[in-house]
Amino acid sequence: MTTAVLEHDIDEGKSSKSPEIVPAVSIIVPAYNEEGAIAETVASLTKSLAGSSYEIIVVNDGSRDGTQQVLESLQQKYDRLRVVTHPRNRGYGAALKTGMRQAASDLIAITDADGTYPNERLPELVGRCADFDMVVGARTAKDVTYSKLRAFPKYFLRRWVSWLAGRPVPDINSGMRVFRKDVAREFIGILPDGFSFTITITLSMMTTYRRVEYVPISYYARVGKSKIRPIHDTLRFMQIILRTGTYFAPLRAFMPMFMFLFLSATGSLFYDVFWLHDLTEATLLLFLFSMNIGMFMLLADMIDKRGVR
Repeated sequence: MTTAVLEHDIDEGKSSKSPEIVPAVSIIVPAYNEEGAIAETVASLTKSLAGSSYEIIVVNDGSRDGTQQVLESLQQKYDRLRVVTHPRNRGYGAALKTGMRQAASDLIAITDADGTYPNERLPELVGRCADFDMVVGARTAKDVTYSKLRAFPKYFLRRWVSWLAGRPVPDINSGMRVFRKDVAREFIGILPDGFSFTITITLSMMTTYRRVEYVPISYYARVGKSKIRPIHDTLRFMQIILRTGTYFAPLRAFMPMFMFLFLSATGSLFYDVFWLHDLTEATLLLFLFSMNIGMFMLLADMIDKRGVR
């Protein structure tokens, strides 16, 4: 049965189906114009999870091609497949949040519909999640097929996220991961509707000291056309990283800016004293800006630490 989810139902978290037997894991697959790959994805998931307790929730995020028709035919073949439909395209993150609210299990697994992730590794990630709050498939194996154009900005974004998280993050936005629904619900209010969902949940969990493990996986060339817009989405990722870092780790988020202003002010002071023999307005302004940033950092950190973890 296909479920059409209205926006007020999504926001209130209503579920159209309550299974009598709660599955061990709910696999959520967001799909937007994936008629060429969704059938193989569902088949690979079913094969990989054979013999285990699971449900597959495909969220058709307002597809304009034949994705809905393919899913309707797949439901006749797979009794553990549920289809939830957005009347219009709302975004990758919105599809995942809808799937989470519809999921019957307390353990959530996500993967893409385009055939890029090794779904046969999903049972391994599910098993590892017994000891962690989130297990992420890191696209760091030798046979990873990845765009060189996207790899360059991702290198710097990964270093930035690692700095904010306080530990190495090998893959900041992998779309194959398993996590606990009750933990993810704590961050549901700040999880975005777009592709930045994965970066945000990564930073949210790691900066609040959740148990997160990375497992190397492969990554294949996708079936069909990519929905990623390199420049637009990279800028969006930067905005999300700064916002989430400010929310959970303000000291680390603003420390580079504070150090730059403070060192600039110190250098300007030495120049004024030893070369100009006078104190200039530029030096005073730099010290003032650095002090303002420093006070803001401390205040934000105190507010953050007062929150219940």
